[in-house]
Amino acid sequence: AKSQEIKYKALYIYNFTKYIGWPPTSKSGDFVIGVLGSNAIFNKLNEIAAGKMAGSQKIIVKKFGSPDELTNCHILFVAYGKGGSSNMEKIMQKVGSNSTLIVSEREGVTKKGAAINFVIRDEQMKFELHKANALKQQLQISLNLEKLAIMVN
Repeated sequence: AKSQEIKYKALYIYNFTKYIGWPPTSKSGDFVIGVLGSNAIFNKLNEIAAGKMAGSQKIIVKKFGSPDELTNCHILFVAYGKGGSSNMEKIMQKVGSNSTLIVSEREGVTKKGAAINFVIRDEQMKFELHKANALKQQLQISLNLEKLAIMVN
């Protein structure tokens, strides 16, 4: 079950590239998906995104061991556990005003700045969407993504 969860999270993260709009200033160079704290998600994302594009940008997946290592990325997945969601304040400081979609996997993390949070509801993986947090990072969310999400604020 855990490997299925990892696969689904990685697929969702990859597919967010299609349903979220980044500002024009974010559309040059590589499209970077950062993973903080989960080797399994990092490996699966690397497999899924290999050779793929986000618009005209090549997708690169980067692994970060701690919030101190963070560099600019378009999507940042924050794994539960060491260096992850317990450090959201530090993560939000590092991300600053960059147009970064922060995706997490722990209840309540949208209250600390994450725009998307994976949750289990009725034994199914779903995701919460905090639209105001996405808008703060200058991200546009497609209506199709909103329809799939559990809206929170």
